[in-house]
Amino acid sequence: MAEPMEWRASSEALHKEFKSVVESLSQVVIGQREAIELLLAACLAGGHALLEDVPGTGKTRLASSLAAALGLSFHRVQGTPDLLPADVVGTTIYHPAEEQFRFHPGPIFTNVLLMDEINRATPRTQSALLEAMAEGQVSADGETMPLPQPFFVIATANPVESQGVFPLPEAQLDRFLVQIRLGYLDADLEMAMVKRVAFGHDAPAVEMLTPAKVLAAQDAVRQTYISDDVLRYLIELSRATRNHDQIILGASPRAIVLLTRLTQAIAFLAGRSFVTPDDVRRAFPPVMSHRLQTDIGWMDRNAVDRVLTEIVSSVPVPHEREEG
Repeated sequence: MAEPMEWRASSEALHKEFKSVVESLSQVVIGQREAIELLLAACLAGGHALLEDVPGTGKTRLASSLAAALGLSFHRVQGTPDLLPADVVGTTIYHPAEEQFRFHPGPIFTNVLLMDEINRATPRTQSALLEAMAEGQVSADGETMPLPQPFFVIATANPVESQGVFPLPEAQLDRFLVQIRLGYLDADLEMAMVKRVAFGHDAPAVEMLTPAKVLAAQDAVRQTYISDDVLRYLIELSRATRNHDQIILGASPRAIVLLTRLTQAIAFLAGRSFVTPDDVRRAFPPVMSHRLQTDIGWMDRNAVDRVLTEIVSSVPVPHEREEG
């Protein structure tokens, strides 16, 4: 299935620009290239990302640096138990001088919204994000207002906290395309990071793209070809989560659609116009890890990782054929 030559040329040019973004961010957020690529792929797939790890691993820095490099507007909201939905969405205020009510947009009206420590916000406030994440719009005072495009929510969560937090319900977790764990750096990378940050050698991310370029790349991602064999492999992997004896709640139909979109974005960032089984295997864990409930529980990450590895090993891989 061949695409028009002008589309191929445009897509290849975009790929080179986004590859440069990855290289640039890798110099700003040291040792996190895999996380950078997954976060960028989630953005290009039109999804949202949950960064879950212990404090101090660079989650906030990664989010703000990505927004800066892509030339996108950025707002940060700190999750706290007293945070209200209006603090995120906005509120209507009466102006006596004008004798009228006027809506004041909240921080959600941005391209990239960082919801820091989302699990510290109450379920009521968490739910204020659902319409925005699913529809790209918010409703207030009976009026529906579109959000800037592209719109990308990055939420951070600390999995080791047990007091003053509100675990994300299944419906909220399912809105996140990927869950990304940064983890600790090895000794050499950690030394390089400390030298940069502690001794004043750090440099902020440089603006490299524009919102229009991001939207064009999202369109190119949607046109990335996936053959019936590879799509069937993707679906069989997802369906296997529903039949595993250690999984209580498997992948939803929405999860399969989101997995498909992420494989397209990963292929695009790799400079290909078609999806391979390797793209599917790479996308499978970050899409499924936060959606599956095992018989041990939601938060046993090692158990979920082990089950996902078993599933990937058990489903036959189709023979690769270059399409497109």
